[in-house]
Amino acid sequence: MFGAEPAAVEPLVDVTVLHAKIDELTLANDFFGRYAWEAGLLPSAKR
Repeated sequence: MFGAEPAAVEPLVDVTVLHAKIDELTLANDFFGRYAWEAGLLPSAKR
């Protein structure tokens, strides 16, 4: 009880993989959003 080292807790999910996926999706959204806006497919109040 006293003086015992706490057991190391392994993360349930690899955060590095999640960050990579988030970056990938962000780039895809930016890419498609920009071209959809340029093609006039997105409503915009100001151009």
